[in-house]
Amino acid sequence: MPLLTVTDLRTYFHTRNGVYRAVDGISFNLERGETLGIVGESGSGKSVTGYSLMGLVPQPPGRIESGTALFDGVDLLHCQPSALRAIRGKRISMIFQDPMTSLNPYLRIGEQLIEPLLIHEKIPRSVAIERALAMLEAVGINDAASRLHGYPHEFSGGMRQRVMIAMALITRPELLIADEPTTALDVTVQAQILELIKKMQRELNMAVIFITHDLGVVSGLCDRVLVMYAGRVVESADTRTLFHQPRHPYTQALQRSIPSTQPKGAELFTIPGLPPDVSKPITGCSFAPRCAHASETCKVRDPLLAPVAAIHEQACLRVQAGEL
Repeated sequence: MPLLTVTDLRTYFHTRNGVYRAVDGISFNLERGETLGIVGESGSGKSVTGYSLMGLVPQPPGRIESGTALFDGVDLLHCQPSALRAIRGKRISMIFQDPMTSLNPYLRIGEQLIEPLLIHEKIPRSVAIERALAMLEAVGINDAASRLHGYPHEFSGGMRQRVMIAMALITRPELLIADEPTTALDVTVQAQILELIKKMQRELNMAVIFITHDLGVVSGLCDRVLVMYAGRVVESADTRTLFHQPRHPYTQALQRSIPSTQPKGAELFTIPGLPPDVSKPITGCSFAPRCAHASETCKVRDPLLAPVAAIHEQACLRVQAGEL
């Protein structure tokens, strides 16, 4: 039985300017110990998916319109707030994208680190501080004993990101949702953090949902990948298949956009146009206006995910028709 089963999740934001369909009907399973990558451009619904699972979508203007998210038998979208609080921060943790706005500027780092231990594990304060010290050292923060007494503004962006990672891992969760956890870090520290996440994953048999723009990180870290566009999954496959046999034109375009794959001296490839405005009705395939292979049918018919192989699905009408 999967650790997490998400079915037809829809999260909309109701604003004065219209209804923004940030996540518009996505489904996936996650096994224990598995790493699932979610990739796509900004605004494709990756982060909102994570916030929806954690119950962190601000309501209003946000609203979970439909769907279920069964975590070890508990529906995260419809359970009692007390039940969700018992799970969130203990069995499910999240690394947020922006550490400066995620850390409380009025509290010392040590207080914020030990808080989940005091709430969920009811351990003595002295034991919690020892675990906080060990975790700070594990994420590569030097002089951890004195750093515990510092405030967030006394840390650099990269160090704050490492503190966020330490907070997420300190309760040894069963599921970690990592929302671009290495954005503020240089390449060397990024490699250390990714190795730390993999090490903790092996020790705890922890499942990871890894949200990122970086296809290079996905290729080396994830077992399966969901490619999202305009709030929907357009392709889903194991990592090897997705990188060697991408079928959806959007996935192919994302891979062509990787700078290291470009010929030396050539102009870098960019996907033409902009993602659609999800506050307005979209007729046909949402990627059709930017797609080099779009036909008249693509502009009027709404594509659905269809299997290409046993664990490979994609949502392109022309591929499904055998034309591409």
